[in-house]
Amino acid sequence: MNPILLPEATPQKLIDQFWETIPSTWNKVRSHLHGVAMEKFEVTQEQWHILRHIHKGINSVSELAQVKLITRSAMSQSVEVLVEKGLVERRQNAQDRRFVLLYLTERGDELVNTILQLNREWMMEKMTALTAEEIQTMIWGMQLLKEVFDQPEA
Repeated sequence: MNPILLPEATPQKLIDQFWETIPSTWNKVRSHLHGVAMEKFEVTQEQWHILRHIHKGINSVSELAQVKLITRSAMSQSVEVLVEKGLVERRQNAQDRRFVLLYLTERGDELVNTILQLNREWMMEKMTALTAEEIQTMIWGMQLLKEVFDQPEA
């Protein structure tokens, strides 16, 4: 793949390319991830989101409900399905027994790691056609993009 060299690279052309590239690429990656979860492991998109958030350290029904913008009771019902599947467990907080914390079971943790690994392998297959120089250019571009958007607002 050779980059398209523009006679005049402008911020507007960069923004246009951003909107043509990032959302559609992310949607394809996310769609593949959800497909793997459902087809290979019978985990719905909603269940996957909950597992991923618990994996990242969000470990209460209240926090999950807040992140997903749904009621605590709706989130509690979704979590219960994952508990019944043996993927999540509830544990009382040692400091305050009124609070129940959520953790992935060993099986749940393995499932999340497997789904993520399968998605990484799929992405690797997609990128095998890239040269080392193209890969380095893309890494540099993504790092630069992150830096630009990580700058504090003026």
